[in-house]
Amino acid sequence: MADGTRTIFITGGGSGIGRAVAVKFAAQGWFVGLGDISEAGMAGTVALLPAGRSFAVRLDVRDRQMWDDALAAFVAVAGGIDVLFNNAGIPIGGALVDCSAEEIERTLDINLKGVIFGAQAAYPHLKARAPGSCLLNTASAAGIYGVPGGSVYSATKFGVRSITESLDGEWAADGIAVRDLMPGFIETPLLDIAPNRKSNEVIRDRVIPAGLEISPVTDVADAAWQAVHGDRLHTLVGKTARSAQFAARFLPGLIRRRNRSSGRPLG
Repeated sequence: MADGTRTIFITGGGSGIGRAVAVKFAAQGWFVGLGDISEAGMAGTVALLPAGRSFAVRLDVRDRQMWDDALAAFVAVAGGIDVLFNNAGIPIGGALVDCSAEEIERTLDINLKGVIFGAQAAYPHLKARAPGSCLLNTASAAGIYGVPGGSVYSATKFGVRSITESLDGEWAADGIAVRDLMPGFIETPLLDIAPNRKSNEVIRDRVIPAGLEISPVTDVADAAWQAVHGDRLHTLVGKTARSAQFAARFLPGLIRRRNRSSGRPLG
């Protein structure tokens, strides 16, 4: 903005992690842009932000033209983009054979193609504000090591992780930082939906009996702030993510044995 205020555009800004990050950055004086398919959700987020310090636009991250239009509209108001937070995503879980083709395609389109389109669309805007601009992606602990019932979701989050690593090298000469967040299970509305249409359990009902912790969403918002202002490529959030990272690095055989013995998909 003309007064030197820094700006962030957040996808999936109508709830959960996106909302928490919007509140965090707004509290630090940033001008916040929200993109989501839910206009009601974005209105709920805007109500939590300082008056006149946010902008909301409907965005389906699967639509490449909508990306260009949404970011152009935001820049017209905000003056530029310092951070693009590629956060929109949906869960899918359960045995691979129980997931429909439509569920698989929708998850791939939103979680993976949406991140690629977002990076493409944001690049000229981030380059214009470099050095100091940042592309921040939401990956997941599911991008550390795959587990039964997580094949499709893990594939998207491994993909987001690799996009982050690739663009970290590709955009370094442009002065654009590229980072990602790798949270475990986070207290958001996504925990209260079924992982696929054939399931009669919500995700939360499998997480708690499995002894996995659910981290507060504010932990992710704090991690997002640290990621944007630090030099760590991947930022782990929560005990599950940290345990998965340790085991994948030092005890891969143990994880494999547990996966093969448990058999039952998480989700």
